Amino acid sequence: MTLRLKGYELLKATDGEEALNMAISQKPDLILMDLNLPKVSGLEVTKRLRQTITFNHIPIIAVTAHAMKGDKEKIIEAGCDAYLSKPIDTRQLPGVVAEMLQKRQKIAPSILENRNEQENPCN
Repeated sequence: MTLRLKGYELLKATDGEEALNMAISQKPDLILMDLNLPKVSGLEVTKRLRQTITFNHIPIIAVTAHAMKGDKEKIIEAGCDAYLSKPIDTRQLPGVVAEMLQKRQKIAPSILENRNEQENPCN
């Protein structure tokens, strides 16, 4: 609700398989990834998404209730760009989302140029 009030459009998946399929079909600007999804974990979904060039520039923010020592490192290693522990601070969330989207805008043009060159060998 907090993000909708800031003008963001949200999509919601109920499990890891749906999250993976939705991400591939919708290509969102940013992903809030719950790590404790049924069927396929959020970490596994993140790893699979990061294996494709399409998702190399899309920020993924991990969301989890588990904040054990070493978890942040595992989460970042899996491919997440940021980490938020539950309960989420609704005052902090829009700022984190905005920051990740700004970073994406700075990085994405060079990635997209490289991808277009790779996809079109005639250039």
